[in-house]
Amino acid sequence: MRPDDIDGWPTGRLLSTAARLVEQSWESLLRAHDLTHAGLFVLHAVEHAPASQREIARSARVTDQTMSRTIEKLERAGYVTREPYPGDERRKLVTVTDTGRTTYRKLIELEREDATLTAAVGDVAALRSQLLALVRALHTVP
Repeated sequence: MRPDDIDGWPTGRLLSTAARLVEQSWESLLRAHDLTHAGLFVLHAVEHAPASQREIARSARVTDQTMSRTIEKLERAGYVTREPYPGDERRKLVTVTDTGRTTYRKLIELEREDATLTAAVGDVAALRSQLLALVRALHTVP
C-alpha cells in the first residue's frame, strides 16, 4: 500500500486524520478570536449562568490551576469576569461578558455553517448523528 493511498487506510486512521484536520482548521478560527478549545469550553459552561471556577474545572476534567490560567486569559480578552464566590472569598465565580457571549455565539454559528465541511461531507447532520453515536458508545465516565 502506498502511503498516499488513503482509500486503503484503516477506518481508525481515517477518523484520526480527519479529526486532526478539522481541529487544525477550528484552532485557526479560534486563534483569530484570541481563544483556545479550553476557552471555548469555559464560554459554553457560563453562557447561560455564572459558575464557579472549580465547577468548570471539574466538568472539563482539569485541575483548578489549569482552569485558572484559561480563565485568566479569557478575563484579559474581556470575555469573562471573576468575582469572589458568595459566602466563600477563596472561590471565584465566573460570569460571561456581553463580548464573550457574542463571540461564543458567533463562533458556534460559524462552525454550524462551515462551508468546507458541508462541501466535503454533504450531509453534515448525518455525519454529526454518526459521530454522536460513536462518542456515546465509546465514552466512559470515570
